Amino acid sequence: MGSCCSCFPGSSVEIPISSASDSSRDHHRHQFHPIPIFVPMESSEQHSPVEPTPQPEIGQILGKPYVDITTLYALDKELGRGHFGVTYLCTEKATGLKYACKSISRRKLVTKKDIEDVRREISIMQHLSGQPNIVEFKGAYEDRRHLHLVMELCCGGELFDRIDAKGGGYSEKEAARIGRQIVNVVHVCHFMGVIHRDLKPENFLMVNKDDDSPLKAIDFGLSVFIEEGKIYTEIVGSAYYVAPEVLGKRYGKEIDVWSAGVILYILLCGFPPFWAETEKGIFDQIRMGHLDFESSPWPSISDGAKDLIRKMLTMDPKKRITAAQALEHPWLKEGGEASDTPINSVVQIRMKQFRAMNKLKRLALKVQQI
Repeated sequence: MGSCCSCFPGSSVEIPISSASDSSRDHHRHQFHPIPIFVPMESSEQHSPVEPTPQPEIGQILGKPYVDITTLYALDKELGRGHFGVTYLCTEKATGLKYACKSISRRKLVTKKDIEDVRREISIMQHLSGQPNIVEFKGAYEDRRHLHLVMELCCGGELFDRIDAKGGGYSEKEAARIGRQIVNVVHVCHFMGVIHRDLKPENFLMVNKDDDSPLKAIDFGLSVFIEEGKIYTEIVGSAYYVAPEVLGKRYGKEIDVWSAGVILYILLCGFPPFWAETEKGIFDQIRMGHLDFESSPWPSISDGAKDLIRKMLTMDPKKRITAAQALEHPWLKEGGEASDTPINSVVQIRMKQFRAMNKLKRLALKVQQI
């Protein structure tokens, strides 16, 4: 038998094991045979510090490793710009599908509240994604400079633009179709345990250019989860659409029904129910709660439409109709009594003027913020 060696774990020293023949065994009988032992070797690693594996940098907002969004999406043209960031058209590299990417500058998220608010917005969008008339949420990514929110692309334009494009074909039936989708957003939010708190026409987009394109709510920046027994006190929202109880700093989910009622009023006459030149003046009108159903075109608008608006714009939130009840109203429900007779064209003209004026006001506010 030939000689062999055993190599012990952790050692590079080989200890010979005797394999002598019978003829030579006596020669070695009285010799000392060392017992194989483990001899640790000093490696160069023991003399130099082990370099730790670099850990990924964790984002302050999402609490997850930074992601270079350009590895996943190709950012294209700018679609819109707001106080906190810019929305871009983007293409998912893996699929070629188009999305909208809202890139929020981290420098704008200064306070702890700013960060909490954007985290809540992401949570709510994830929670509501996939529901009817709610924009679908794709994902959130953070890098050193921005927080990126990727969502469904709605390329059909703003609500009022589409109404204006209809020309003389705009009717109560069309207003009811749009109103039904807006009220459905309120119903879905409340059913899923969310108060939207900032319903207004600018926060709705058409999915595509088709005449029967669905409408989707796109902005949940002021939304909150409903907490059992909690009374909300923060004044939020946009002046024309604010419910009276918000001004009283004591409100709940009923405020969304009020805001939807204001939008429905505008859809039927072209201007808001509570109007003034200043924000304080608008708030004073809201507190009074007087609804004008006498001026043109209201005499030609159906009693069913006016009945629903009265119920949605009831001053006492406890007596106000719920979103679920509004969806069952004879004028609003699908296949209901809303007429397809064209509404007076002055409604679309007023709507266009109101939207243009709002754009100017928003620009003025941006200048003041700077």
